[in-house]
Amino acid sequence: MGKKKQETKSEPVRVADSTVEQRQQDARQWSSMARYGAEAFGTFLLVLGGVGTALFAANFPSADDNQAGVGFLGVALAFGLTLVAGIAAVGHISGGHFNPAVTLGLLMAGRTDARHVPGYILSQLVGGILATSVIALVLSGRPDGFSTAQEAGFASNGFGEGSPGGYGLAAVFVAEAVLTGIFIAVILSVTAKKEYTTFAPIGIGLTLTLIHLISIPISNTSVNPARSIATAVYGGALPVSQLWVFIVAPLAGAAVAGLVVRLLGRRVVGS
Repeated sequence: MGKKKQETKSEPVRVADSTVEQRQQDARQWSSMARYGAEAFGTFLLVLGGVGTALFAANFPSADDNQAGVGFLGVALAFGLTLVAGIAAVGHISGGHFNPAVTLGLLMAGRTDARHVPGYILSQLVGGILATSVIALVLSGRPDGFSTAQEAGFASNGFGEGSPGGYGLAAVFVAEAVLTGIFIAVILSVTAKKEYTTFAPIGIGLTLTLIHLISIPISNTSVNPARSIATAVYGGALPVSQLWVFIVAPLAGAAVAGLVVRLLGRRVVGS
């Protein structure tokens, strides 16, 4: 009698699960390009919503006559709400990082694959710059709109002269590193349990809102190198010269937070 032919199943290419949402949606079905596209879109949405609100609606009709402007609170909410929307829209594809610091923090915590990190970060940078380019284009439709925004720094991050409250380098560096670390710790916590799955986007978005409420007067709030690079491109010489702080500080805070969460998460079972 002939032997029954065994069925063979092709194993999908392993893709590291970055979040609970990804695991439940079976992230293996998403190609690298889909993941990178999701990161570009999410970062585009985050920067467009947050920076766009800061430049178009924070002070309206003007800083001297701010009758309808949304102020710091509105800008903080804009960043938080767009993050919630982005995670809800494409978080199941890429994990919803939209921030090089988040990607690094998840890597240090053992929650994402190192081979995807360069593609994620490049996608985030492209998405952010595309968003500020759209904002710059729209501002150009108003007389002196773009030049006025550029002279004011284009909602860029800064210290000293570039800080809304005049805070110095050390204060800004500490604030950015600590707040980014807190942000990463919250993300790692709320995405670690299945029972938090539905709440995760809201919890993460509200945390970003709180961070902005704390630090807009200090540094104009970065905690996201992609956001800082995107605005510095159109912000003039001062934001570019101070940009290194908003790359180094968030990445340092994210790396430390990721390592701490990873170490504290280990459990040794004794006999």
